[in-house]
Amino acid sequence: MAPWTAFPYAGDYAFDAASLKKNWARLHAGDCEPLPKEAAVLQAWVLFHNGAFQQAADAGIKAGGHGLTVANKATSIYANYLEKKEKTKLDLFLEVAARAEAQQAADPKNPNAWYWQAYALGRYSQGISVAKALAQGLGSRVKQSLEQAIKLCPKHADAHIALAAFHAEVIDKVGSLIGGMTYGAKKETGMVLFREALKLNPGSAIAMMEYANGMVMLEGDKKMKDATTLYEQAAATKPLDAMERLDVEMAKAELED
Repeated sequence: MAPWTAFPYAGDYAFDAASLKKNWARLHAGDCEPLPKEAAVLQAWVLFHNGAFQQAADAGIKAGGHGLTVANKATSIYANYLEKKEKTKLDLFLEVAARAEAQQAADPKNPNAWYWQAYALGRYSQGISVAKALAQGLGSRVKQSLEQAIKLCPKHADAHIALAAFHAEVIDKVGSLIGGMTYGAKKETGMVLFREALKLNPGSAIAMMEYANGMVMLEGDKKMKDATTLYEQAAATKPLDAMERLDVEMAKAELED
């Protein structure tokens, strides 16, 4: 497999097993992933939080079981932020979706097996165009998987964000009427989910940015000022690991545009 693009701030984060355990609750406030019992899985997470995404994915796949969650998160975050080639990015999302679906079969009560499938299919849908993805039936799969993740783990902030974004994207692309009747997308539900996500994980830069984007999709330009404020708050947060750093840098880049 071709080497992945390196994390641009390599060396800025240097977790080891001990420091990761100490910061676990804060780092996983978004996905509620439990602290792993297996040393190999914990080590894969160390690689992930330090920005060694390809090594984290490989180590997670090798560890199997709960290690697949690290592999799926590392691959998804890498594909979303760092992969330059569109085809490779889409292939990586499909790879995650397939791996997460197999994980669901083996461990149906694992909320992140459902979440990472939905995340990967959602990002894939954005890549091929939301309208095309809806026509292929991907919308209902994303929605059902996210609802299942929240049912299994009601405090899963990231699943709340992703489900809120689903409602916003669908309404933005096909309108409230068709969005509601065909895909069960509702503006009020989207806004409630965004607010709930920020309540569950108030310091999350990505939650702030997704809320800002969703607000503009659902409410129009009159919300641009509020959206900009959220982006400014996201850009001002202090990242604790590699993934959070990518979120913050993206917020800064958006504000500069």
